[in-house]
Amino acid sequence: MYRSRISSKSRRWQVVAVVGVAVTIAGIGLGVASAAESTPTVNCPDVKINVAVPAQAQNEVNRNLELLKTQIAEANKRIADTKGQGGANFIQNAILGPLKDKRFATISRIETAIGRNAQKPNLNAGGLAACTLNGGGGAAPAKPVATATTAVPGGNLGILTNSCDTSKLTRHDGFQKGDRCVSTEFGEVGSAANNPSLLITSAPRQVNRNTAFTLQVSTRNLIRDRFLAAGQGGYYVESSVLKNGLVRGHFHTACRMLSSTTTAPAPDPVPAFFVATEDSKGGRTPDTVTIQVPGLPQAGLAQCASWAGDGSHRIPMMERANQTPAFDTVRIRVR
Repeated sequence: MYRSRISSKSRRWQVVAVVGVAVTIAGIGLGVASAAESTPTVNCPDVKINVAVPAQAQNEVNRNLELLKTQIAEANKRIADTKGQGGANFIQNAILGPLKDKRFATISRIETAIGRNAQKPNLNAGGLAACTLNGGGGAAPAKPVATATTAVPGGNLGILTNSCDTSKLTRHDGFQKGDRCVSTEFGEVGSAANNPSLLITSAPRQVNRNTAFTLQVSTRNLIRDRFLAAGQGGYYVESSVLKNGLVRGHFHTACRMLSSTTTAPAPDPVPAFFVATEDSKGGRTPDTVTIQVPGLPQAGLAQCASWAGDGSHRIPMMERANQTPAFDTVRIRVR
């Protein structure tokens, strides 16, 4: 990785590929396969920036251009390391597909970086993201031809990132730690009609301190058979998995004491009660689970909540943004 130094205000703007100081990747991602090689390599379209790059964006643009090279090198290494593994579509699904997503995000970040201090360019991230394979031992195919401009997701705001490649945080290791970057893919999302739903169907309005009580929780479209122990490195490490279109996971129930009903509570204190329900039951038909709460030690107002989780404790994804997540909450007066 390199950084361009701007020596004076007169060089605040640098015109790329106009005065010969081109910020381009010449032949980026072209895997060169000799006749003696039998392992394919990736072949990606050139990414060229033929617009003026503001000095404020130069370093960020350069970093992302270098990242495009790194992504290609990593893809080629993985192809070589996994040779003979998987089925016929392994490279496409496990390597080229994720590489396309990473390249799209990286090119979009270049557009966004330039657009902060100048007119945002259209570098055709959609047309330049996909890569093909150079056949093992064969000549490289012709470079893909850039397709028509593809709209950037999110109303053309651009994607900040969709991987940990550019994060300065430590990679998450499966334990319950903050200030980490989670690289686990989201995984499978079902159709709206198959998305999990949850409801607390019965709860007391008030209880005495240190007195046991029960909550009734109904779930729908949640197969309660996956719970990777968070305390044993199973937190945020598994992608969401469907079975017959339904999420495999579990649900949580917790009760915490509220000090106020007018301001949001602090998120970090450990709740007074917590349990995860993974009973190898549940499915498409709604059913009800009884949660035994041994009692709450403090008088006041308790908030008891239940919410679904996938195998790695994330709230299951939904097909649409305007669906209600699988959660519910009640308030109980503790006397």
